[in-house]
This record gives sequence, structure tokens and C-alpha cells, in this order.
Amino acid sequence: MRRRSLGKLAGAAAVAVLAAGCGVAGEGRRRGDVSGVGPVTLVTGRDRAGYLQGLLDSWNAARPGERATLVELPDAADEVRAQLAEGLARGGDRFDVVNLDVVWTAEFAQRGWIAPLEEDGVPTAGLLPAAAGTGRWDGRLHAVPFTTNVGLLYYRSDVLAAEGERPPATWADLERLARTVAPRHGLGGYAGQLLPYEGLTVNVAEAVASAGGTFLDGRGRVAVDGPQARAGLGFLARGVAEGWIPREALGFREEESRQAFQDGRLLFLRSWPYVYPQAEGPASRVAGRFGVVPLPGPGGPGASVLGGSDLAVGSASRYQRSARELIRYLTGVEVQRRVLTEGGLPPVVAELYEDPELVGRYPYLPVLRRALDAAVQRPAVPAYQQLSLAVSAASYDALLGRSTVDAAVSRMAADLTEIVGG
Repeated sequence: MRRRSLGKLAGAAAVAVLAAGCGVAGEGRRRGDVSGVGPVTLVTGRDRAGYLQGLLDSWNAARPGERATLVELPDAADEVRAQLAEGLARGGDRFDVVNLDVVWTAEFAQRGWIAPLEEDGVPTAGLLPAAAGTGRWDGRLHAVPFTTNVGLLYYRSDVLAAEGERPPATWADLERLARTVAPRHGLGGYAGQLLPYEGLTVNVAEAVASAGGTFLDGRGRVAVDGPQARAGLGFLARGVAEGWIPREALGFREEESRQAFQDGRLLFLRSWPYVYPQAEGPASRVAGRFGVVPLPGPGGPGASVLGGSDLAVGSASRYQRSARELIRYLTGVEVQRRVLTEGGLPPVVAELYEDPELVGRYPYLPVLRRALDAAVQRPAVPAYQQLSLAVSAASYDALLGRSTVDAAVSRMAADLTEIVGG
């Protein structure tokens, strides 16, 4: 019944989110029980790898009185956020542990939808420092990282070897190889996730950060209107205009871009670590013929955006003690090992990146760790969704050639100033 009732949330999601934006959602919300013990739910977006139920089965075998039920929401991130926001804003006590994209934590904490956590109640020692930072808002811990993520550059190692070339270390290398080598082998040059949604925001954020820029400065003030942002967005816009970024990439999200690379249609792909095991799988045409390196920048290593998800406790949960214990269990070393081996997702426990057995099985782990250590976070602001929409809309117009890069960056700066202030 819990799964069915939560599945009905989508119809009212937009209304509740609008109400939340007006400051009225959540009034009269039931208070949860901080010390409550009992059955809990883990509410998350769709589990593509199908591994989460196995993790909960182990928990349930050990704690039958605190049985955990998996509730999967739709696959699209926007729909997941809408359903989580609707249920939490109206005080839904069936939202015990929620799996949040790292960019949602600030908003959900600021609105009081998730409960603050005591530092010693869910220890973060041993977790990757960058990932652990995503769970803090306004000086307090509100969530604990469950998985992490960072952008990487996938390349066709067989093609580069045949040409006597090395993987690109700079934008100039990437551009030259994508423009000259790729066509000789019937391949598209370079692609990322360039459809106007959060994926495009991430791709632009990485390009801007690689050029030394940022959307907001350390005090939360708009800082995008400068030469660094123009260089970053210009790199992508030039690629589309010159053809070494194929125009079909303007319709790519994660899965479309992965499939294009896995089908052998691209020389280079910017994507997340989940692509690696799938590209090595039996359905892949490039298995054993690709490699992965950190994203390049203008004069050397570039910047990757930190992704991943955080686990938080719904503020109206009746069983918050059990919810905190479930979070502790899911972020333990052995479960985090299963997150990698069964889920194919980057774990948040630092020691696993140096485990000889895992490195032998997943040779990209050292590259992934270096990229994680150098990753940049997206702005931790409650209005992140609006910020992302503004960035992706202005950027997409520049990629399509409907506006100049200068005009797009100026528009971006004006929109962000309206959203977050000067």
C-alpha cells in the first residue's frame, strides 16, 4: 500500500512545488519522532542497476522490526524532485529516508523538509571530503553522501593508438583530434549532455570552471559575467558551429550520449562513471577498446562537477532513529563496496579507491579519485533549480547559434542576479 500511495504523488506535484515557492507549503506539517523506531521507507529515483533491493534485503534480515521498503519514483530527475517535494512539503510521514541529488539538499534543508542530523549520529569520518561537504547547509549537517559522481572523458583507445595519438590533455588537443581524426574513422568528434536540462548546466559549469570561472563566488554573489565564462561556453559553441561536436549532441541526455559512444559513433564522450561498466558489457561495440581520463582544460587538466546523491531523513518521519540507522548502514564500508560492485556507482568511502582487488576489477578508480579530489561543487543555494534553468536556457541558445556567446553570458548573469541577488 505504501508503494501504491506514493505512486499517486505525481498529479499534485506541480501544485505543491508552486505553493512551496510562495512560502505556504508545509504549514501545519506533522512533526516527526526523533527517537521513533519502526518500519521505514527508502524513497529514491529509479534504480537502473536493480541493486538497492538487495541492500535492503540484508538490512531486513538483520532488523525485521525495522523493515525497510524501497519506493522507486520515476527516472527523470525533475519528476523525482517534484514528487519528493510534494510529499515532504505536505508533511508525508511515509518519507523516512530520501535519496536526494546533491544539488537539492540546500533547498530541502532550507524549507525544513529534511531533519538536521547530529554529527555523531551518522559519522562522516572516512568519507570523501568533497562528497561529505554536499550534505551541509547553513553550518549544519542535513544529509550524508550515499554515492558520488564526477565527469570523465571517455575516448576510443583503439582509434588513438592507430593514429599514434595520446588522449587529449588540453582543449586544443581535444579539438584537433575531434576535428581531424574522428572523421577519418567515420566518428563524431566529441559529445556531452547538451539538451537544455541539468545535464547542459553541468557541461557548461565544467567548461566555465576549467577556464577559471564560476557562476557564483564564495559569498553567493553572481560572478559569471566575465572572460572565463565566455571562454568556457565559447569552447562548446565553437565545437557545434565547426562540427566537431555533432549537432545530434544537442539532443543528448546521459543515456543517449552513452548509447552513441557504446555503439561506436563517437571518438570522445564526457559522461559519468556509470558508463564504464556498461561500455565494457556484452552489448557494447567498444568493449576493450576505450579508456578514460580526467576532463581537459584550456592549458592542462580541467575541472569536473561533483555529482552524486545524499541520504536525508524526512522531517515528518515517525521513525527517525531507525531512519538514521539505515543511513549509517548504507554508508558503511561493506555496503559501499556493493554500491560499486552491484550498482556500478562511485562509492563515498575513501579507502575503497585504494583497495587492490577493486582497482584490479575497476581500473578507472585511480582516475576517478583524482577527478573527485579536484571536482567543483555546483552552487549550494535553495534556488538551484531556477539557476540551472537559467544557465541551460541561455547556453542552449548560444549552442544553437540563436545568440552570441557574449549575449548568452550577459543574459545568464542578469537572470542569476534576479534569482539569487547581486
